[in-house]
Amino acid sequence: MKGGRKAALPDGQLGGLMPGKMPHIIAFVPLILTCILVLLGFFSGPATRRRWWTVSLVTFLCAALDALMLMALPRLGLSYGTIDFPLAGLNSIRLAVLVSCLLIFSFFKSSQKLPHVVTVTGITIQIILLALAVDGLYIEPFHLTVSQVRQEAPAFLPDRPLRIIQLSDLHVERITLRERAMIEKVNELHPDIIVLTGDYLNQEYLDDPVALEEARTVLMQLSAPYGVYAVSGTTDLPEIMTGLFTGLDNIRVLGNEIAPVMLPGGTLYLVGVTHHWTLETDQQALADLLAQSPTDRYYVLLYHTPDLIETAAANHVSLYFAGHTHGGQIRLPFYGAIVTLSIYHKQYEMGEYHVGPTTLYVSRGIGMEGLGLPRIRFLCPPEIVVMDLASLLK
Repeated sequence: MKGGRKAALPDGQLGGLMPGKMPHIIAFVPLILTCILVLLGFFSGPATRRRWWTVSLVTFLCAALDALMLMALPRLGLSYGTIDFPLAGLNSIRLAVLVSCLLIFSFFKSSQKLPHVVTVTGITIQIILLALAVDGLYIEPFHLTVSQVRQEAPAFLPDRPLRIIQLSDLHVERITLRERAMIEKVNELHPDIIVLTGDYLNQEYLDDPVALEEARTVLMQLSAPYGVYAVSGTTDLPEIMTGLFTGLDNIRVLGNEIAPVMLPGGTLYLVGVTHHWTLETDQQALADLLAQSPTDRYYVLLYHTPDLIETAAANHVSLYFAGHTHGGQIRLPFYGAIVTLSIYHKQYEMGEYHVGPTTLYVSRGIGMEGLGLPRIRFLCPPEIVVMDLASLLK
């Protein structure tokens, strides 16, 4: 597949499924134990039997629906990860709630009110977990949002702000509703420049030729008047980058280099740093790139993680686009990201930050983490970042 920008995005299809995605029997252990607890209701006393069966059967039904929802995802062309860990994890939580309820029934047989309250509470928790699973698996991962940010900058364009769109962490497995919506929205937003900040394929799909071709199909749809620029991420080894971008003449890959972008009102300098697993290597690469460059230029850094923020601020970088954190992907109310995989932990988990002269924007990304992790988002929808660089005088 060489160059070009007109190839249509195909629908997700069952034919692209990777082998080995059916769950192993161990993933069903919590569901099997729940079934056993339902049967043990026959041996409970008359006073607790109805409550025992009510909570147990609701739990079993919800757990079975969890399994059906997870197994349906690839068949519906939505996501393609293994379901072992998410199924076992979710149903283990359900089992723990059920066991807690049954223990209370057993120890407080003489109480009139407590078992009733526990029954209602247990059923409510199971239904809430089911609703959260529906949202996290089927709704939020495909609720593609647009985050619009305005940044003061030179008047690169005479009559309007310069619009940069950032796309990060595509994690393509197959083309789904999300990738098609992304291309449609990007086109509607009319970017002047598009920047891509790494992680184009999901981890267990790095050697999958279908995933590679579908990722290339997505990438070749991207175009902007002043160019599309990309840097590597944590999953993007050199051979992966070569396979992804060779022949795509619509995208320029930046590897430890500065690319001047000539604009009517001046020159914007894109600084692309290749991601390595040794942070000191990348810190030195950025420092070396900017050591001999004038400090009064408008530098825009593209780097996969927010971990170069101190080096960027010390070297007069004006704007820094990063991803990698996914915003945590699963967030808790009032707390935010549970995990971010950054050396700064939660300090730069998502959104806009200001450090010295540098504005950092950390994208929540488009796709989801791979391997055995659940393809789920909660309170953290995928994100297209729109950065409008507006004149200081306007």
